[in-house]
Amino acid sequence: MEAKKTSTRNSTRDPAARVILIFGSNRGDRAANIDRAIFFMQAIGTEEKRSALYESDPWGFTADTSFYNRVVVYRTSLAPAAVLRHCLATEQRLGRVRVATDRYTSRPIDIDILFYDSLVLHLPDLVIPHPRIAQRRFVLLPLAEILPSLLHPTHHKTIFALLKECPDTGNVSALLA
Repeated sequence: MEAKKTSTRNSTRDPAARVILIFGSNRGDRAANIDRAIFFMQAIGTEEKRSALYESDPWGFTADTSFYNRVVVYRTSLAPAAVLRHCLATEQRLGRVRVATDRYTSRPIDIDILFYDSLVLHLPDLVIPHPRIAQRRFVLLPLAEILPSLLHPTHHKTIFALLKECPDTGNVSALLA
């Protein structure tokens, strides 16, 4: 697959990119797993904001335990591939074992890059924005909480509009602090 990269980011104004990650866990102490992952991901830059912690049904497979999810916005000077390396290293550090045969499985931690500024990137191991954002209510709900007017660079709709149109009917609810 040929790499394709486009961006409307003006790097002369702000050298730090806004990267938006989602953290998920459905094994072990889910909230602690996410908190530890967020702490370890501070290595990529400064945290700007975070959503509430959400509980959601598993997506794409059946599991006995629901997921906890949280969206976090960071400022980073790292390139997207370097952010991905940090995500994968953090997952491994927290006990995630990737199995090539099972796309969706229970896991102690999952970290996905949702957006990197308005960059559109298609590489064999990294697609930005995340290709399934518009189909996942567990992603859109926490995103809409903190960035409802964020414009998706390929759908050309706000996060709030994508949430209203989302076909996912799975249970997603914010947890009380």
